[in-house]
Amino acid sequence: MRALPLLRCGLLLVLIASPALARDEAEKLTIRTLKMPAHPGQAAPSIYVSWQVATTLRFEAEVDPTKTRLLAWEGRFEPLLVGSKKVVIEPLRGLDSGEALPLLVTLVDETEFTFLVKPKSHEDWGWIDYQVNVFKNTDSYNAVLSSLYDSLNRERKLSEENERFKKEENSVDHAFATLLANGQVKKTPFRRAKFWRSKNEDMDMIVEVFSGPDKAAVVIHLTNTLYGAPWKLDGAYLTRDFTSYTARLFALRMNRSEIVPGQSGKIAVVVDKSAFETENGRLTALALQLFRGDGRLQVAVAMDHTLIRQ
Repeated sequence: MRALPLLRCGLLLVLIASPALARDEAEKLTIRTLKMPAHPGQAAPSIYVSWQVATTLRFEAEVDPTKTRLLAWEGRFEPLLVGSKKVVIEPLRGLDSGEALPLLVTLVDETEFTFLVKPKSHEDWGWIDYQVNVFKNTDSYNAVLSSLYDSLNRERKLSEENERFKKEENSVDHAFATLLANGQVKKTPFRRAKFWRSKNEDMDMIVEVFSGPDKAAVVIHLTNTLYGAPWKLDGAYLTRDFTSYTARLFALRMNRSEIVPGQSGKIAVVVDKSAFETENGRLTALALQLFRGDGRLQVAVAMDHTLIRQ
């Protein structure tokens, strides 16, 4: 894909958080096992969906299409795809926070299920359901096997994450990011190339862009001026064209896990030269995006390849 024109216009671009700005990222897609409550009076389980992601519910028996429906779906979802043992849900747009649409599923043996279709939570545990394996008989072979696979997948992901954390702690880029986040720029090889100050109704920001030998860096200073909940980082993404298809690796460090009202914090990002390289070996511009806890874009910084010093 070609870099967007805005990345060619200058070295630095800062965008303030806005309800109209949504992220395009590799979301946390999850396959999980759902064992239905034994008593009908218990709360309906939630199914977490996102726009442009097809969520599949898989049951133990065939589904009756004539008795399966999603309430108030018109204009917000594609028509349900119901066939064999599966129901496929695909939103046409992102659901608003707090929305919950009832999904009624009836199997050919007259077993009825009720679910609540919701948007992904922006809490740390939040995910999007890619596939949900639904079981009524919690002791059946398939239910136990599915739960076992869930446990093994969780264990594998935790192991991979622990290994990644170990590598990060020993990497040069993460060491530089730690120094930058702690205000120790003089102990790094970086030189400040650009400086930008901006503010909105709830955040004062200073963005510093640094050039370095075979690396570039960004330090973002945030001051929470809103009386309310603490500010948290929801995600950071480095891409060529604001899509997940061109995502690049980078090192990130924060001097605070959250920023309470009246408090300031720093986020430091270090990018290696290899992240700027295209498939043919040429250097290209990149865009760094930071999203806050409510999922909205807090700041975007365009990083030109000329930041890389030989």
